[in-house]
Amino acid sequence: MEIKRNGTQASISGPADWFTGTVRIDPIFLKAEDPARTTGAGVTFEPGARTAWHTHPLGQTLIVTAGCGRVQREGGTIEKIHPGDIVWFPPGEKHWHGAAPNTAMTHIAVQESLDGNNVSWMEHVSDEQYGS
Repeated sequence: MEIKRNGTQASISGPADWFTGTVRIDPIFLKAEDPARTTGAGVTFEPGARTAWHTHPLGQTLIVTAGCGRVQREGGTIEKIHPGDIVWFPPGEKHWHGAAPNTAMTHIAVQESLDGNNVSWMEHVSDEQYGS
């Protein structure tokens, strides 16, 4: 058994290569120990902040815990998300997620790694695509 005590894992800023705007990532379990392959983090997006387009080889689950956000899969409409909502993106589905234009949003993101990779990052979501 291993216990990771509250406050022992430092928050990190969301890298500009992966995000637009101000994003904070709070590790929950960022590195799966073999044979496990699930990773997770709490992610807080300031108003207007969002991910770049990306995919996950084994899919991704988002659990919205605070605020109001947006999600979109390639070719789909932008959907609003709120606390208590759970979003599932199937393996390989190109998508993005982030805060609403005037409201921050926090979610827990859970995904599995395949051959050591849990995400493939792509181009940034433009302001036009985001709908600001």
